[in-house]
Amino acid sequence: MPVEITWWGHATCTIEDSGVRLLTDPLFVWRLAHLRRRRGALPPPRAAAAEAVLVSHLHADHLHLPSLARLAPGTALIVPRGACRAVPGLRRLVEGAGLRITEVAPGDEVTVDGGVRVRAVPALHDGRRLPVGPRRSPALGYVVDGEARTYFAGDTGLFDTMAKEVGPVDVALLPVGGWGPYLGHGHLDAARAAQALAALGPSAAVPVHYGTYWPIGMDGVRPHEFHAPGVEFVRKAALLAPDVTVHRLGHGEGFRPGAVR
Repeated sequence: MPVEITWWGHATCTIEDSGVRLLTDPLFVWRLAHLRRRRGALPPPRAAAAEAVLVSHLHADHLHLPSLARLAPGTALIVPRGACRAVPGLRRLVEGAGLRITEVAPGDEVTVDGGVRVRAVPALHDGRRLPVGPRRSPALGYVVDGEARTYFAGDTGLFDTMAKEVGPVDVALLPVGGWGPYLGHGHLDAARAAQALAALGPSAAVPVHYGTYWPIGMDGVRPHEFHAPGVEFVRKAALLAPDVTVHRLGHGEGFRPGAVR
């Protein structure tokens, strides 16, 4: 059964492997606080269909309660350890919606529907619920191991042990931008994402976390910072990791990786 990756915008992707659908950091709204979706239609209802949902960290554009409320009862929800304590509404949502929640830390593994293994890996990012949230919870990436190994990085900066922690992968879904003109500590821009790609050495990569949401009223302010990261990542990846095929997807577009293990 072929592996298929679909990018719905921001950090939201569907990874279909071995007949199992996994959804990453679902965000299904036109507006979130000061952010407005500027490109791509909202994901269709079928985007919320998944056997498991992977939440990388507690920021509201990655752990979005109204979007999680669209999941079908019985969906497995995999979140960073301490998420229910840090976000009280998450526990109420899980109980009300009939979701199955598992909290994980780096190194933990979860088997989804007996066919696909999900391993939590470290990320260099502030994992707290913001703007308030003194209770810390780790920011995570995930490696989905089925017919292919797919690395979803969540939000992360570049760190020395990334390749060792992640291990061999076939596909890397890497953040290359954000929702503002400047990225702080704990983020990958196009250049750092290309460095990460060179260290990881997958067969294929997809740039994510760019070109979707932008602050209201800032449409004309440094617009190249919003639209350009995907193209810039393709250019820099060709220089630093020429053996990797980069798929710059449009919103709602997918691709099937070539030969994998």
